[in-house]
Amino acid sequence: DLLGPHDGAAQLRELGRETGGEGGPRGGPPPQPVALAVAADAADFACLSRYGMFGPATYEAYLRRTESQLRALRGQGLEVHLRVLEPADFEDFCEEFGLGPEDPAARVAYAADPELAGEPFVYGGERLGELLPALVEDHRARVRISIACTALLAALEGDEWPEPRLTAVLGHVSELYLALAAGAGEGCHLLTLRTYGPEDGEELTAAAEVCAEDGRLFVGGREAEAFCVTLAAGIAADGAGELLLHSVPAAGRPPLVCGWRLLAGRLGPMTVPEVFAALADDAVRGVGLPDGVAARPGFPLPGRPAECGPRRAADGGPGRPGAGASGAGEPGEAGGAEV
Repeated sequence: DLLGPHDGAAQLRELGRETGGEGGPRGGPPPQPVALAVAADAADFACLSRYGMFGPATYEAYLRRTESQLRALRGQGLEVHLRVLEPADFEDFCEEFGLGPEDPAARVAYAADPELAGEPFVYGGERLGELLPALVEDHRARVRISIACTALLAALEGDEWPEPRLTAVLGHVSELYLALAAGAGEGCHLLTLRTYGPEDGEELTAAAEVCAEDGRLFVGGREAEAFCVTLAAGIAADGAGELLLHSVPAAGRPPLVCGWRLLAGRLGPMTVPEVFAALADDAVRGVGLPDGVAARPGFPLPGRPAECGPRRAADGGPGRPGAGASGAGEPGEAGGAEV
């Protein structure tokens, strides 16, 4: 935990004096947020206990003490940002920065690590035991975003004009996401994605729920962000992969799955056998194959604009964005123009 097993009350009083309570120092800026990394399950707690960071407390006692500290910090007017304290990741972090895992400063630095992508998870006064599942899901999505962002930036390396290409890729992904939501129709549906780089690239996975009611789209929060960044990485890298849309069946109808193949960074409909093959592969991975599922090729999606690919001048070298391209598409796509 943030403050250690024995010194919570005194440090909270001191922290309140330093920050000036709810208003911060008199006449000064508001207090900075406090970051806290939490052991999210008993197994992680046991693994980290060997560093003596929790004292002799049981996991249940640790949760109660941490919750008390969280509420006290919030009562001081401080915004508290939470993240999961993962043993292996924490140990790697400490080794990278030359910190001792038993040092409380190491936990504070890890909790505030800016390398974890996405907006922070803000504590709102909830019971910690009830909040942990949501924190874990949020953490997993932020990890996926971090990994996908790294892959996306790597795909842009070597471009003379990476910023316009990045803008084009992200715009195309937004267009695809909205097209998938519109094509899925009313109700809640699950999008699952698996992508690979063009040459034995790292496998990236993501899943997001998309819901529509009375024509209104409800975005799936951090999971949707992870899905979109992962898809952007596959598109920018000219990668391969699979995208499946799992629709919740209406009464009396079987589950329906539509599929698209990602090939050279472009999405195209799968055949029905390919959809079943992808579902069987998911079943092997432990996802599970629905009983009586119906498969269908994916419906038409917007083609990848030429601006999403590396720019080349007429002589084969790098070219300025927009040079020699109409932006309508790429070779082999409907409405495409050769660059």
